[in-house]
Amino acid sequence: MPAGMKPLEKFLKKQTTALTRAGGFGGVADKASAGTGASRRRASLSRVVPFFRETSPESGHAREVFSPDSEDPHPWPSATGTGLVSVPNSSNGSGSVGGDIRSPSLSSDEQSSEASLITETSSCGGGTPLHPDTPDNLTLTVLDSVTGRRSGHCSETLLDDFMLTHPIFLTADRLQQVLLQQFTLEGKGGGKEVGAAQEWKGGGRERDGETEVEMSSVERKQAVLNVAFRYLDTYRELLQEEGERSNGFAKELYVLAVQDLTQYPELVEDVLKLQRWTEILQCPSDEEKESRKKQVRPLFRHFRRIDACLQPREAFRGSDEIFCRVYTPDHSYVTIRSRLSCRVGEILALVREKLQYSEDQPVLPGNLILVAVTSAGEKAVFRPSDEAVFTTLGVNTHLFACEPSELDSLLPLPEEIHWTPGDSKLHDMSAEEVANQLVVFDWELFSCVHEVEFVCYVFHGEQSRWRPLNLELVLQRCSEMQHWVATEILQCQLLPKRVQLLRKFIKIAALCKQQQDLLSFLAVVLGLDNPAVSRLRLTWEGLPGKFRKQFQQFESIADPSRNHKSYRDLITSLRPPLIPFTPLLLKDLTFLHESCKTFHGELVNFEKMHKVAEMVRAIRRYRSSQLAIDIETSPSHLQTKAYVRQLQVIDNQNLLFDMSCKLEPKDM
Repeated sequence: MPAGMKPLEKFLKKQTTALTRAGGFGGVADKASAGTGASRRRASLSRVVPFFRETSPESGHAREVFSPDSEDPHPWPSATGTGLVSVPNSSNGSGSVGGDIRSPSLSSDEQSSEASLITETSSCGGGTPLHPDTPDNLTLTVLDSVTGRRSGHCSETLLDDFMLTHPIFLTADRLQQVLLQQFTLEGKGGGKEVGAAQEWKGGGRERDGETEVEMSSVERKQAVLNVAFRYLDTYRELLQEEGERSNGFAKELYVLAVQDLTQYPELVEDVLKLQRWTEILQCPSDEEKESRKKQVRPLFRHFRRIDACLQPREAFRGSDEIFCRVYTPDHSYVTIRSRLSCRVGEILALVREKLQYSEDQPVLPGNLILVAVTSAGEKAVFRPSDEAVFTTLGVNTHLFACEPSELDSLLPLPEEIHWTPGDSKLHDMSAEEVANQLVVFDWELFSCVHEVEFVCYVFHGEQSRWRPLNLELVLQRCSEMQHWVATEILQCQLLPKRVQLLRKFIKIAALCKQQQDLLSFLAVVLGLDNPAVSRLRLTWEGLPGKFRKQFQQFESIADPSRNHKSYRDLITSLRPPLIPFTPLLLKDLTFLHESCKTFHGELVNFEKMHKVAEMVRAIRRYRSSQLAIDIETSPSHLQTKAYVRQLQVIDNQNLLFDMSCKLEPKDM
């Protein structure tokens, strides 16, 4: 992981490890060893506890998991199909694998006390959306649910769970292969009854007195098309980015469907819909490609252009071309034009071409390395195969190209080490203008993040098929905001003006909270809590009591005790649209990922997938309506907009602390 992302990774890892230790998560073996004893305890528990309610990490809404008044629904069976082998469950007969999942919204004590309840009630009918099964068989079960042949759970929720999380356990290529295979199968028996007491292989139970009708050919084809449409709709932007690689699936399915129209005229509407999808995913024409090449965009901080920063933010794609500076050991630089998803080896080739190494001093391809250097002097060397490294850079992290022997001599840029005292531009801007521009920009950034990027960031990282480019930029913005607050205050030399800035930042935080931008709200609060700022005793003493009391309330919301309970209570009380504190979303997903296993052998822990999908749906709810803020286009507003979108910050904590000590020495 590049150096620029290390602080966030350490934060997530530290929080997750602490929660895991406090909860004492049991492994698969622990749960499997419960055996029939656990079943007996579940039966007795139903007489004592009328129902068990589980709280989701973000929404806080209670979900009924067990009720003795309702019938115990049958567990989900393993789907079986021609050409696919069903893998039986483990011999212990337990319906669940993987560690138990506890809500990250609970404190450590609450987790310990409720852990046994979740473990003991998870097999009572409401705990597991699907029994663990192989990835291929889970796909077939989803097809069955689309046709209404699986009862007990909402087919829409099951389909959404599968679509949002299948990249974790099933590659897109394999999913497409299974769907195409199922589409070409012919029904056996034409809808005859299979039996009156058929064994359900997924749960090892029998359905006495019920009949199971095999899916007919037309039903199977319609189910495949419905699942395919959902897949294409969920990953539309990402599939468009891949071009012919992904469009091949839609084209092949379209050809097969057209061939079956004569025999199955019921498919005519689906075929027309599939034709539209092939047009949507069609590779762009040469004119469109040329037009996109001309739309070269600067990347956030590493190449600044005022005219570009004033434009509405759009989602970055891997094929987007950007300008970026790459420095040499003597701090000279070249500006390269590169694809965002470009490999490090290609970046170095562009640098060589700019520097004309091949003419002045021939260098072998492996003699240059690409290094990320932070403002604190930390270095991270990239591998030639690394991709999309631009969005992983920290706030003031820069790329250097050098020979391996020059690595130790690399130093941060002079402007990252030295600072110049001066008045802040914020003095000439109103808190309302700044807050409005912060909210609008945060909403643009948050709206650009595809919901699947959250899953890819936590579960796949660098190996993900779809890189979380836009999510990484949101994380960079969060870090930038915190350092911006500290930088502006510590660069102000006069005490009265520092007090004014302190008041203005507290007011900005209040306005961001009022407009439900919790990203900027918490970033400002955490910036004011920076040790270099919080130690300024004279500055804080000059703050009116009303503002001190208000900031104490804000600090209580940012308090991480009981796993950020105050923040979670706040976000539960809000209604969309809202902008959440993104690092905490990733912390919850990381907690869930590390607290229980994804696989047990070849079987997928689909209960875990359901939990992940619930978190993603919470993010979807936050953006379920559009944010509307009326902003004037006067020159002063444009200046504020340009300022907010191109913040000048110092992210070297040692330098910030030195600045703080010069303003108010320790002996004062």
